[in-house]
Formats: sequence, C-alpha cells, structure tokens
Amino acid sequence: MIVTIILQAALWLWFLGCTTTYRIGKYTLVEGMGIKSAEFVTLCVYSIGLILFYLLPVGKWILLAILIFWFVVQFFCHWYYTIFGATERKSKGYNDCFRNTVHIFPISETRIIPDLYHIVQHTLILLNIIVCLTH
Repeated sequence: MIVTIILQAALWLWFLGCTTTYRIGKYTLVEGMGIKSAEFVTLCVYSIGLILFYLLPVGKWILLAILIFWFVVQFFCHWYYTIFGATERKSKGYNDCFRNTVHIFPISETRIIPDLYHIVQHTLILLNIIVCLTH
C-alpha cells in the first residue's frame, strides 16, 4: 500500500508542474500552463480519481479508467509521433513549445522526441496503471 501512495503522490506532484513551472537552477523542467488550462482540468480529474480510489469500492476502477484514458491521450500526443514520425509543422510546433525544457535525447525535425519531464510523467502514469491493476 505504501508503494501505491508514493507513486500516486509522485504523479500528482510531478503533474502539478503542468500548472505551475518547475525549474532546476537555470533549467526549465516544465513550463506551467496555469489554472485555465487542460492540464489543470486533468490534474483535477486525477485528484477526484484518487479521492474515489480511497473512498469507494469501485474507486479503483474509476481511477484506472482515468489513468488509461490519460495514458492513451499522452501516447497520441507524444509517442505516436515518436514511433511513426510527424509532419514538419507538428515537429516544429512541438519543438517550439518545449524548446526551453530539459532534453535527454536530441530534438528531431521528423519525429516528436519527448523531453525529460514527459518521459518521467508517462512512466509515472504507466506505473500507476500497474499499481492500480495489482491493488
């Protein structure tokens, strides 16, 4: 149960960076989009899922549905274009949006290469799906 709580809290705190901005020294980990954003709505939906997880017998399944939906959305926003390639316009838009964030893999003109923040976020979502399934 402690692993579940730690992973859920880690994902919540990590994703909070999408509404606030996380910086490490002179490096930007993620540029926050504020409370008037889709990211903030996603954080609220995830928060509701967490509350239901602990309060209702079916809360596990509600949270699992939220996590799977979130993972699918992230896949089609990032990894689909990493695997299958992206148009020049899509690559340019993505690279411009995340140009100031920390990258562990070089940016590409033909594929979307997620930055460090998104790699960790997607990993945490996947780990939370696994934990939810095994809980």
